[in-house]
Amino acid sequence: MMQFFVWTKVHTTGSDTLEIDQMTASKTKLLEVDLAHLIHPLHNRRLHEETGHVWVKGEGAILTDANGREFIDGLAGLWNVVCGHGRSELVEAAAAQMQTLAYASSYAGSSNVPAIRLAERLAALTAPSITRFFFTSGGAESNDTSFKTARYYWRVLGRPGKSKVIARQWGYHGVTLAAMSATGLSAYWPMFEPRVPGFVHIPSPYPYRYVAPPGVSQGIAAANELEQAILREGPETVAMFLGEPVQGAGGVIPPQDDYWPRIREICNRYDVLLVADEIITGFGRTGKLFGLEHWGVAPDMILFAKAITSGYFPLGGVGMTEAIARVLDGGAPPWMHAFTYSAHPVGCAVALKTLDIIEQEEFPKQAAQKGAYLLEGLQAALAAHPHVGDVRGKGLMCGIEFVQDKATKLEHPAEQKIGSKVHAAAQKRGLYSRLRGESVFCLAPPVVTPYAILDRIVEIMGEAVREVLG
Repeated sequence: MMQFFVWTKVHTTGSDTLEIDQMTASKTKLLEVDLAHLIHPLHNRRLHEETGHVWVKGEGAILTDANGREFIDGLAGLWNVVCGHGRSELVEAAAAQMQTLAYASSYAGSSNVPAIRLAERLAALTAPSITRFFFTSGGAESNDTSFKTARYYWRVLGRPGKSKVIARQWGYHGVTLAAMSATGLSAYWPMFEPRVPGFVHIPSPYPYRYVAPPGVSQGIAAANELEQAILREGPETVAMFLGEPVQGAGGVIPPQDDYWPRIREICNRYDVLLVADEIITGFGRTGKLFGLEHWGVAPDMILFAKAITSGYFPLGGVGMTEAIARVLDGGAPPWMHAFTYSAHPVGCAVALKTLDIIEQEEFPKQAAQKGAYLLEGLQAALAAHPHVGDVRGKGLMCGIEFVQDKATKLEHPAEQKIGSKVHAAAQKRGLYSRLRGESVFCLAPPVVTPYAILDRIVEIMGEAVREVLG
């Protein structure tokens, strides 16, 4: 059994007393302490009691739990550990920066060398129109920053009515109150209503499910949903359109090839800022350095996080055009937006080293090749199954959608928990990932994942689906 050491601590939960001193602790004991003291993201005590893991080690594409059992990390953490676990270069970059300058404020009047170098480097990597950068601690902060920046931009330009954000069904943008209001996954809303006003949702392009009117391509019709929404709300009220180039947590939904160019046209026509949420898709995941590059579209703002540090340090950011940045430069009153850890020197140092790895190891090329290989394997193993409606992907991100009836695309009733059962069957075989609801199994392993492990993912998914669905 793997040893796992924790600080000496005595605590009580009701009438029970648990004590863990400096001795070996099993997964069972650790989970007892976890349940007594930790509140988790998407907190679900029953789920954690039944299927909880305590991860103690990562190496490449493999996670090890407190009982010493190994699992394939099928979602690269939360889409972010693109370089794989255990990269000593990233640890060393963080340690070296901590020894030199562990923290300094980046509020106006202060800066630091890693932040300056990272902003300069990103300006050379992103679309030519994106020249200026603000750093955050993660994706939700990046989204919130874009909402406030869009409102500020239009207000300074004398158009304060332009404050609304149009986003999409199945979009995921984080779960702070404003980011949750942009997120188009309704399961995140009910217990926190009312949502922040001024957020509007249109249908996703969702090639498997979107129904276009006769005579119009699916991609153009889905993009035209944006124009219709702008006209309904009034162009004078809409500040920005927000979208992931490939929707990720919403079920891995790559759009049609004519979708994003039409979106760009519509945003130009109605003076609406186009904001690309590249938090999952950025830095090579889709087979291009940034997702919108597949369609030759440049945004007005680009949001990033996750892969920029491969998850080794919390860091995100917003890139913007010079036109937007100049408004921030000269606006009155000032742009009163800030985070304590913006442009954290350690995070920026780790990001710089991560970019070295991404470039030197050709992550976009790796993701394109390995993603095509994984998708082909999954389609061969699962596409003919009567309860697999769709197997799709873009780069090294894939989605497997389960249906009750393949002809009608009818989903299984949620209470049957088909997705959870497949996920449990996959874990039994050593694969850990995440679902969208109960109908879509998402896969996005680290970019460095060897082909032999991709083969094993395909085998496990085939076995798990057959165990649950026949």
